[in-house]
Amino acid sequence: MRTALLLALLAGTAAQAQGYPNRPVRMIVPSPPGGAPDILGRTVAQKLSDALGQQVVVDNRAGGSGLIGVEVAARSAPDGYTVLLGATTLLAILPIVKKNLPYDVKRDFASITQIAAASNVLVVHPSVPAKSVAELLQYGKSRPGALNYGSAGQATPAHLAGEMLNVLAGISMTHVPYKGAGPALVDVVAGQIQLIITSPIAAGPHMTAGKVRALATTGAKRNPALPDLPAVAETVPGYEITQWWGLSAPGKTPREIVARLHAETARTINLPEVRERISRAGADPVGGTPQAFDALIAAEQQRLGEVIRKAKISLED
Repeated sequence: MRTALLLALLAGTAAQAQGYPNRPVRMIVPSPPGGAPDILGRTVAQKLSDALGQQVVVDNRAGGSGLIGVEVAARSAPDGYTVLLGATTLLAILPIVKKNLPYDVKRDFASITQIAAASNVLVVHPSVPAKSVAELLQYGKSRPGALNYGSAGQATPAHLAGEMLNVLAGISMTHVPYKGAGPALVDVVAGQIQLIITSPIAAGPHMTAGKVRALATTGAKRNPALPDLPAVAETVPGYEITQWWGLSAPGKTPREIVARLHAETARTINLPEVRERISRAGADPVGGTPQAFDALIAAEQQRLGEVIRKAKISLED
């Protein structure tokens, strides 16, 4: 009886995968329209619709620092008709800093592919007498408490970027959390705080206008879009923090459907027009295997977790 039931279930799963998809697919983006996740999601969704032969509809579920959208995705039917556009904070940072999350990354999600990654840029107000990372560190060490850095909030990638610099370089910059990266950058431009590590897209106009001075980028290597800027790691070995985004399905989605979604999404990301648009958004297209995305999430949880523990970062419920 058990064998017959198992065979029936396997046959049903195979039939489900073979006819997939036969209706629109929902892509949950756990942030408001207009930001980098939304731009990436819509860029991929448009061409993925053509590849799947069914419309891929972006569903913006903002709120709760992204938790609302992630929980909706985690609780959705594992049938391939809901996917999540996850990011660094939701998949690698919050599981370390926040207790009682309404989801478990390993249990509730099956990785499809990493879509893109982006390094940020470290910018300072022109009043800061530093024209390199080395000079910034020297200035910070000689004047304890003189450097305040902004971020989009507690436990965001920009917060960890600043704390990673504190930990690896042995300085004591003070974190000033804001309700969004935009207000934090405005205060850097106004000279209310001294620096921020943020998107080069957001900081670019202020860099061009001379309202902030860019010192470095935050990836392991130089950002191809900003080749004249060194990476922080050239001065502080081991420093690396990037933002990344990827697609996942609910955890029990059949492997055949996950494989189909991976194949079509990776093919979509490699289309010249999609790669060009992702690059224009300030990110590097990826499109790797589900296993590679799993490995990235695990490695980032471990690497960023070390910084979180040393800096004693936590989010209380």
